[in-house]
Amino acid sequence: MARPLAVNRHDRIREQIEATGSATVGSLAAQLGVSRETIRRDLKLLADRQELDIVHGGATRRAGMEPGPVRRLAPVASDNSAGRAAIAQTAANLVTDGMVVLLDCGPTARLVAEALTGRQRLTVITNSLANALLLTRVPGFRVVMLGGEIDAVDESSVGIDTMDMLRNYRVDIAFLCAGGLTADGQPTDTCRLWAEQRQRMIKAAKRAYFMVDSSVFERETPVRINGIEAATGIIVDTPPSRELSQAVFDRGFDMLVA
Repeated sequence: MARPLAVNRHDRIREQIEATGSATVGSLAAQLGVSRETIRRDLKLLADRQELDIVHGGATRRAGMEPGPVRRLAPVASDNSAGRAAIAQTAANLVTDGMVVLLDCGPTARLVAEALTGRQRLTVITNSLANALLLTRVPGFRVVMLGGEIDAVDESSVGIDTMDMLRNYRVDIAFLCAGGLTADGQPTDTCRLWAEQRQRMIKAAKRAYFMVDSSVFERETPVRINGIEAATGIIVDTPPSRELSQAVFDRGFDMLVA
């Protein structure tokens, strides 16, 4: 397995500490496949940016810092890094060399970006700063960063300008995130603006897949994503209940189980 580049390590470290509140140098080194000294340098850099606090043997979330969106939406027990990694690999397996790929932001999308580094001659369109920075370093890749206002929490572009830019591109396949998958098989979101942007992403692509891990099965987030009937399917890490699976199929979605 290839070692993650620095920008991706930093994302993974932030995600881990955001989800659990703390992490040790040893656990991060083992998880990311790098030396303890590399992790110590990463933690010092992130601490200098005031993104975490260094403690003996590791790091913690900065005192007084509000958890980010992943943590706000779910308790620690629902952190599902293994499930998201499986979903990301399944998504990447749908991509062949030479495709135009539209990639959303979020933890699972970052893992898809990592998995795509083994492909050749891809054009990747993304609203994620981290994804763009990672993939622009891959020889033979062409990366398009969707413009617009940058959301400081997600470090990605969102808004009217971002959505307007989408109409200029032809997309073979899109991978989207969602805040929840309702009991009636509908991917939903937490914010009206993000829901509208994901609707535009579906419309731009020949095929569009939502990536939904089991921690958000039957979660009722408040905002509908209109136009989901044009999406191709949903990629999940484990099979949902019989009732939820039937609801997904009734909506005409393919379901890929990682």
